[in-house]
Amino acid sequence: SLEDDFKNAADRVTRLPKRPPNDVLLQLYALFKQGNQGDVNGNRPSFADFEGRAKFDAWNKLLGKTNEEAMLEYMSLVQQLESQFSE
Repeated sequence: SLEDDFKNAADRVTRLPKRPPNDVLLQLYALFKQGNQGDVNGNRPSFADFEGRAKFDAWNKLLGKTNEEAMLEYMSLVQQLESQFSE
């Protein structure tokens, strides 16, 4: 099922041989949250919380994307990273 494939990709991404760049990590985070929880909720973190604010903003850019779309994009990105890092 889509959910099983999504969970499998989430597990595989933790075993990548190299750490992806921060912008890619934010994209993974946002797609994962959108796939699991849907649209972002709550208030944007304060200016002092740089990491929290970056995560919130990345997730907020996906507003309106369906869970299924986010899951498929997440799995595709994980596949790209796996092939990129295996070269």
